[in-house]
Amino acid sequence: MFPTPVAALSPNTYAYESQPLVKPTGFREYDARWLFEREINLMGVQALGMGLGTLIRRAGVPPAIVTGHDFRSYSASIKMALVSGLMAAGCTVHDIGLAITPMAYFAQFDLDVPCVAMVTASHNDNGWTGVKMGMARPLTFGPDEMARLKEIVLAADFDLAGGGSYRFVENFPARYIADLTTRAPLTRKLKVVCACGNGTAGAFAPAILTKIGCEVVPLDTDLDFTFPRYNPNPEDLEMLHAIRDAVLASGADLGFGFDGDGDRCGVIDDTGKEIFADKVGVMLARDISARHANARFVVDVKSTGLFATDPVLIENGAVTEYWKTGHSYMKRRTHELGALVGFEKSGHFFFNTPFGRGYDDGLVSAIAICDMLDRNPDKRMSELKAALPKTWSSPTMSPHCADETKYGVVDAVVKHFTEAQATGAPVAGQTIRDLVTVNGIRVTVADGTWGLVRASSNKPELVVVVESPVSETRMREMFAAVDAVLRTHPEVGAYNQTI
Repeated sequence: MFPTPVAALSPNTYAYESQPLVKPTGFREYDARWLFEREINLMGVQALGMGLGTLIRRAGVPPAIVTGHDFRSYSASIKMALVSGLMAAGCTVHDIGLAITPMAYFAQFDLDVPCVAMVTASHNDNGWTGVKMGMARPLTFGPDEMARLKEIVLAADFDLAGGGSYRFVENFPARYIADLTTRAPLTRKLKVVCACGNGTAGAFAPAILTKIGCEVVPLDTDLDFTFPRYNPNPEDLEMLHAIRDAVLASGADLGFGFDGDGDRCGVIDDTGKEIFADKVGVMLARDISARHANARFVVDVKSTGLFATDPVLIENGAVTEYWKTGHSYMKRRTHELGALVGFEKSGHFFFNTPFGRGYDDGLVSAIAICDMLDRNPDKRMSELKAALPKTWSSPTMSPHCADETKYGVVDAVVKHFTEAQATGAPVAGQTIRDLVTVNGIRVTVADGTWGLVRASSNKPELVVVVESPVSETRMREMFAAVDAVLRTHPEVGAYNQTI
């Protein structure tokens, strides 16, 4: 028997050391995230492992699983607690040690292991932990699997078959690095800034970029789980500005910024300007669709409207579908449609054959960008960007909103704009042309200016993005219109950043 998890415990008590703490809100739409010690303890992580092993067996999947951990002061301890739970449920655990998340996904293929449980808090602040899980490579869990896992764990409904085993895979990163770099080197000499925010990617990214033929300028690549300069998140302007400064100081051709677990990549061009990941996606889609007829792409609802309106993509016969934000949603949809690539504005890119295996990998994205530049030897990154139709876009902006209330707020916002469309009420001075409600709500008005509101799937926040093909003024007017609706809800707090 194993105790039933509870939602709250006081630290420094007997109960805290003898009961599993698992706050229910940690089970997100497609992965799990908790504040370690406040929302989950080591016994709670052990319960999670038992629940995951139980779910795998009940799904009829062979109980063999890859695990690894990111670079946090507590991640190795959390992983071993998870491993003990998986073994109790009869799983064979293949531990690849310190790793970036795509290295764990690669291990599923390289070791021929069906399941994965990667211990990572990605770009979240210190104190957070989490697990990215899957049992059907290259896919990771979606809402259905997460709901079943939550039910099993919170009810302590475990099948503790025993008989599990543990195998540590020595020097596994070398196999991953060889997989990415056993190829023809770049013919164009590229000088690139490689920024890792002192996160896990710093142990691997500089070597990989060097091996494909880049001259690498390292920036914050030493491992330091205190993240002394900034959180390793290539959507945050603080990290992007640090990369900008390094690009300008070194005269680099471009800068790459990798998030805490290495599955996302941010880009700074040769002039020091950030290129948001959706615009990078349009550039890559142009390059790929020129070489692959009738190319199909999937993009998330936070992404630029250019995927639907860019004349080059239209001329190349490319077809793009807008889909739900979230690495598991996007990965699954890209897989279902057999799309060449899925692009997410956060920087998760999903390259299928012949470019990748369908999972998100920031290093694969960086290599694809280098290859694009290699095929355009007379063009700088800024020139490829300038060739796109002009739009004015915001970064991803996240006002605080508690996990318990954020979905209700979004439902109310969807209702507000749906009624505005039905009555012809103007938004940002114009009538609504289109609503996309596959994930929150994306409101597009007559001149193509649009705004998005959705609930973050992994933090107590909302997500707001605005863009205009007309002017910066129109972009700001859309933000003001969307924010005015949000401000009618007192549950919505301050933004992490705004335009």
